[in-house]
Amino acid sequence: MTTRSVSLLGSTGSIGTQALDVIARNRDRFTVTAISAGSNLELVARQAVDFDVPLVALASGAPEDVRSAIDAYAAGLGRSAYSPEIVVGDDAAVTAAGVGADVVLNGITGSIGLRPTLAALAAGSTLALANKESLIIGGDLVRRAAKPEQIVPVDSEHSAIAQSLRGGRAEEVRRLVVTASGGPFRGRTRAELSDVTPEQALAHPNFSMGRVITTNSATLVNKGLEVIEAHLLFDIPFDRIDVVVHPQQQIHSMVEFRDGSTIAQLGPPRMLVPIALGLSWPERLDSVDQPCDWSLPQSWDFAPLDDDAFPAVRLARRVGEAGRTFPAVYNAANEVAVDAFHEGRIGFVDIVDSVERVVDAHASAHTGSDFDASSVEGVLGADAWARGRARTELGL
Repeated sequence: MTTRSVSLLGSTGSIGTQALDVIARNRDRFTVTAISAGSNLELVARQAVDFDVPLVALASGAPEDVRSAIDAYAAGLGRSAYSPEIVVGDDAAVTAAGVGADVVLNGITGSIGLRPTLAALAAGSTLALANKESLIIGGDLVRRAAKPEQIVPVDSEHSAIAQSLRGGRAEEVRRLVVTASGGPFRGRTRAELSDVTPEQALAHPNFSMGRVITTNSATLVNKGLEVIEAHLLFDIPFDRIDVVVHPQQQIHSMVEFRDGSTIAQLGPPRMLVPIALGLSWPERLDSVDQPCDWSLPQSWDFAPLDDDAFPAVRLARRVGEAGRTFPAVYNAANEVAVDAFHEGRIGFVDIVDSVERVVDAHASAHTGSDFDASSVEGVLGADAWARGRARTELGL
């Protein structure tokens, strides 16, 4: 594999820091062309200097503060000559995405990743997509902007499906099976979820993630988003995408073929391999993570999803099938509800219940046709409408 240039969006988050770890161990394979982040000046400065990044982009802060932080860290390493271009503001990530890097890894969380996703595709870069929200809310807008095989999934479930699909042709696929850990409340009834606290919701059994993603994993909203993402990435109808609870998270997802065989991708419940494949696809890097140790006795469990206790996936199928701006409404209303839950304003089960009320309002008011799903402005307009409606529903 020739050396690839990488633009890394969300460099200070979990995906971003792990991506830089992969790159650090493969300096002959990758160079970092640009990084973007929110406001973590100290970490951004270290990353910029350590990887000699030409463009540093931050969503907030003052350019002179960014420059000072970089200069101070560089001076300590005897790198006073290092002087990158600095971009600060709402469009900073869009600028970093559009530099024309070989690979743009979008590790931003939330709908703000949509414009950078489109910028990366327009620049002709391979898009390593960890920001599932941009595809989900952008839908056909993103798919039309992408050339064949221009998007490489980084979510572990979708990376697993992409790897498993190498075992057969598209027309041979019967169904996709997306695995779920079940979150920290696996096995509880709906009644038993009424007293869940924010601290309990953030105790994911396998992964360390940000507040929104971790809460989404507890409600299974994240799995609902992943079902929509699987449909958009692999063009498989919703009735051929299943979710199965697999607490150990060793099997990341599976593809069932029409002859009755199933191909599964498995490995430790970590993100290093999906991230590395996002950077190097379709090639594999050496020694990215430790494989399963088959010399140890172990057992893996599988169970059906309880749609009554965790209705988020069922609702996601509904909004996915409705298409247009409904997935954007689902995602935006959920983000508002998650914030309200962590602020102590609503209970745990109220999160998905309130999202469903906003989706119902979107349908009954015929606003699904009021927003143009084929434009960024239309999608983000639906996003803004849903946030406002969610706040009204929650009395915020």
